[in-house]
Amino acid sequence: MAVDRALQEHVLPVPGVVEVLNSLTIPYCVASNGRPAKLALTLGVSGLAKYFAGRMFTATEVAHGKPAPDLFLLAATRMGVTPARCVVVEDSTNGVAAGRAAGMRVLGYSGAGNPDALTDADEIFSRMADLPGLLCHSGR
Repeated sequence: MAVDRALQEHVLPVPGVVEVLNSLTIPYCVASNGRPAKLALTLGVSGLAKYFAGRMFTATEVAHGKPAPDLFLLAATRMGVTPARCVVVEDSTNGVAAGRAAGMRVLGYSGAGNPDALTDADEIFSRMADLPGLLCHSGR
């Protein structure tokens, strides 16, 4: 598939995300609308798969993907955390809507270049290095 080939050749981790993942002391996961094979490919190529082993959830596991809250609610349940104690990091309009609908705090990551899609997020940030501080001040 041409898309998969392009992903293999061009996917890199978001600058600063490895440092953030190495510093986290709270449970975390990834919940993606993408197909499982694409998620596995992008996380594998970027070197991030090891951070999410056993904690990857996709829309194929629920009746409705984002913008419905189903995927985030599934992830919270499987992670053993109530939605009110979850923080979603999102870079898309559908993801922000899903997090809000799930009753979770939503941090919009604008480093992907689409800040207008994040206006409904609780807070917007553009550098992964800022994420740990936002998590610490989440009030959760």
